Amino acid sequence: MSTVTVTQAELKDLIAAALVRHDTSAGNADLVAAALVAAETDGQKGHGASRVESYSAQSASGKVDGHAVPTCTKVAAAALRVDAGNGFSFPAIDLAVRELAALAPATGIAVAAIHRSHHAGQMGAHVERLAEAGLVALMVANTPKAMAPWGGSDGVFGTNPIAFAAPRGDLPPLVIDLSLSKVARGKILVASQKGEPIPDDWARGPDGRPTTDAKAALAGTLLPIGDAKGAALALMVEVLAAAVTGAALAGEAASFFTGEGDPPAVGQLIIAIDPGSLSGGLFAERLETLLGSMAAQDGVRLPGTRRLAAREAAARDGLTLPRAQYDQILGLAGRAGNQPET
Repeated sequence: MSTVTVTQAELKDLIAAALVRHDTSAGNADLVAAALVAAETDGQKGHGASRVESYSAQSASGKVDGHAVPTCTKVAAAALRVDAGNGFSFPAIDLAVRELAALAPATGIAVAAIHRSHHAGQMGAHVERLAEAGLVALMVANTPKAMAPWGGSDGVFGTNPIAFAAPRGDLPPLVIDLSLSKVARGKILVASQKGEPIPDDWARGPDGRPTTDAKAALAGTLLPIGDAKGAALALMVEVLAAAVTGAALAGEAASFFTGEGDPPAVGQLIIAIDPGSLSGGLFAERLETLLGSMAAQDGVRLPGTRRLAAREAAARDGLTLPRAQYDQILGLAGRAGNQPET
């Protein structure tokens, strides 16, 4: 397969140009492009450059308001309600993270409920920012229907991801980021774009049977992690991310992948905790004792190890994209023909 290698800065500029060309404001395009490049850098390709085509289509059609300016209202002493304005999620999440980082140290714990939002992308990156500010953070999000309740056959839940981060002083934060389906839908999207098969335990096709066809999987339903337990967790996230925020339920939300339809209007909930005050100053010691007991065992690696290695590699070697994907982004940005050496 032919590939192209670009720097992180070059890819960010190219993605931002594609979004601006498809009716996204320069400020919003910059935040969205930064998030997609960060995901690509961390090896989360399902949340990276593979999203440029669908994001551009949605902004161009008005399904996503590329010019939306999020607003934040303080609804209680430690509670914020953020309206994403049916725009991309990243400006709203950026606003929520900044407000929580300022509020949580004073209140001990603070929460932000985001509604009228869109695809939250690589959520680990959002909670990581709060951990870098010394806070423990938890984030949940709902997504368009992709998973059936356990024992059912019709989609009711999205992949409904959960992300968690904790500060570690001078060390990189502990970051955990996972979807409640066996695999994030973005990975199936990438397989579909490449024409590659998927494992037969990831999804069911529209006929309700296991499938290795990525396109059939996107039209069908995903399987939850942990079977019935994973489906129960997805229900929990749906309540927190949609009911608590006043957002659209997964079954009501339009697709993140096409330019047609109404705005998805999904929700995200972010909780930030000041661990120092709540632990009586013991948080750092307790966390490091826990992580040390894990690291002392042969074969155990802490979550996030691969992510940090991928960042080092990207900074050193650049980012490698399939030639077809790179050419597509060039075309979306109106720069076809301006191609680097392979």
